[in-house]
Formats: sequence, structure tokens, C-alpha cells
Amino acid sequence: MPSSHPRTPYWQGFRDGLPFLLVIAPFGLLFGVVATEAGLSVFETLTFSVVVIAGAAQFTALQLMSEHAPTAIVLASALAVNLRMAMYSASLTPHIGAAPLWKRAVIAYFTVDQSYACSIVAYEENPSWSVAQKTAYFMGTVTPICPMWYGFTLVGSLIGSAMPSGLALDFAIPITFLAIIAPALKTPAHRAAALASVLLSLAFSFLPYNLGVLVAGLGAMMTGAQVELWQDRRKEDL
Repeated sequence: MPSSHPRTPYWQGFRDGLPFLLVIAPFGLLFGVVATEAGLSVFETLTFSVVVIAGAAQFTALQLMSEHAPTAIVLASALAVNLRMAMYSASLTPHIGAAPLWKRAVIAYFTVDQSYACSIVAYEENPSWSVAQKTAYFMGTVTPICPMWYGFTLVGSLIGSAMPSGLALDFAIPITFLAIIAPALKTPAHRAAALASVLLSLAFSFLPYNLGVLVAGLGAMMTGAQVELWQDRRKEDL
């Protein structure tokens, strides 16, 4: 019989998080390089990654800061990009909401796309896991991912403009999110929200300060919620 000790899910989570290093490394390098080229010091760049720990929001904020956008726009755009974290938290609550407060605080900090994507799938595949086992799995996923994000941010900031331009590290950004999002598009609501976000971001790309991202994010959430409502009504009518 498989062991029920929390360490078993921990090492399973660790193994599941390892493949993401293939994209975390270039992603972190790229942010470090771009941040120092934008005028941030090595300390500021590393602090940015440690405090925010959200690559997409960091790139969004950095671009707006380099364009001298108002602080309110920078904060609003970064928060809009990170609205998905609120949905991640709501989705994780039924599984780990009974954990002690300090554990939930640590999990909240380490809730990133990769840890959420791995954890929610594992929880659905292992409904008999206890809260301790679920928290152990979650922490296992972030053990290889988050320190690597910090480390490669530091390396990128130290290398700076010395990084060869031919490496094209920016490929890591779309690949990271495609790897996470594609397997999660399981329901019509998911697919409708994804399609709406693409179409709206393209349609409103003319807005200054990347405000089209705000519009696309809100529109995608509304679209997904509406599709779910339609599905629920159809089930009630049947």
C-alpha cells in the first residue's frame, strides 16, 4: 500500500515541478536582463522577483515603468494581470482551507501558475489525500521552481547587457503560459474565456499603457462566467 505520510506527496510534487525549470530558467534570466537594462539595480531586480514573485505582472509593470506611465496605471495593470491568483486561491480553498493560518499564508505567497496547475490536478486525482498531504504536495512543487526563479533573476541582472541577443530568451514567456493553460482548457467556459481574452487583447491593443490587458482580463472572466450560467440553465431545463 502507498505511504500516507506527507513526505510522499511532497516528493511527488517536487518531481512534478521539475519540468518547469526548462522555462523558469530562461524566463528568470530574461527578466533580470530586461530589468537592469530598464535602470533597476541588481538589488532592486532581485527584490522585485522576491516580493512580487509573478513573472507576467513583473514584465507588465516593468514595461509601463519604462514608458513613464502613472503609478496608478502600473499598479492597476499589474493587479489585473494577477487577478487569476484570486481565482486560484478560491479553487484551492476547498482542498487546503483547513490548514493552519501560517501554512495558508506561506501557500498564498507561493501560489504561482506552476504550483497551482500541478496541485489542482493532483488534488483531483487523489481525493483521499488529507490536508497535510495536500499542503506537502503544494510545497513540493514550489521547492524547485521558486528558488530557481530568484536565482536566475539574479544571474540575469548580473549579466545584464552581456547576454547575447541571439539567445532569444523571450520564447520562454509564451511557452510557459501555453504549457500551463492548454491542459487546463477542459470546459466550454474555460475555452470561451481563453478565446475572449485573445480577441479582446487584440481588439484593444491600441489603448495606451497596456490597458487592453485590463479590458481583456475583465471581458474573459465575464465571458467564462456567462458560459457557465448558460450551461447550468441548460442542465436545469433538461
